[in-house]
Amino acid sequence: MKTRTLLLSVLSLTLLGTVVGVGCAQVATEQPEAAQAAEVSLPAPSLTGKVSVEETLAKRRSVRSFTAQDLTLQQIGQLAWAAQGITGSGGRRTAPSAMALYPLQLYLAQRDGVFRYLPEGHKLVKVSGRDVRAALSTQASVQGAPLDFVIVGDFAKARARFGERAERFVSLEAGHVAQNIHLQAVALGLGSVPVGGYKDEDVTQALGLAAQETPLYIIPVGHPKTG
Repeated sequence: MKTRTLLLSVLSLTLLGTVVGVGCAQVATEQPEAAQAAEVSLPAPSLTGKVSVEETLAKRRSVRSFTAQDLTLQQIGQLAWAAQGITGSGGRRTAPSAMALYPLQLYLAQRDGVFRYLPEGHKLVKVSGRDVRAALSTQASVQGAPLDFVIVGDFAKARARFGERAERFVSLEAGHVAQNIHLQAVALGLGSVPVGGYKDEDVTQALGLAAQETPLYIIPVGHPKTG
């Protein structure tokens, strides 16, 4: 009986060691991938352009059909900076924010994955390597654009500061950011379109948003298809 008990104990420890070993191997394999979040430094934004604000206002139109040509890193960086770039002391940005709270996040969906813009340092951090453009919306402009900007709001952060007026302030700020993207796109010879036709849960899942994050706006951007 003692021998049998001893054998069972040894087998149990061996199996436990195998399970733990497999689990540790999986963690060891997965952790570095999760920890090594790729960061992409963006070219410095241009502060002078060849197109006036008045001209961008006159030329801005909704463009829903794009060529397959990808945007350059310079163009992507310029658009992201126009949306949320830092332009002054204390982290002041291109778009106004009530009490300088900045409850918005800017996500970018491209063929090579999903990225989040970090105003501090003017860079992108890779969220995933999946092409989620088709999962964001059924609208052809979203699926066909080489780049989709997604403006996301943290209403919990805003409510902590503004209470019942949080939704208003966050929505206003999203509008400021969106207009900056549209006008900058025109200045770069690109097209864009404002999109509100999507399901929140689809965008949340595609981008891997946190519980307190709400998608507010999708803006496809690309080279306009002519003819």
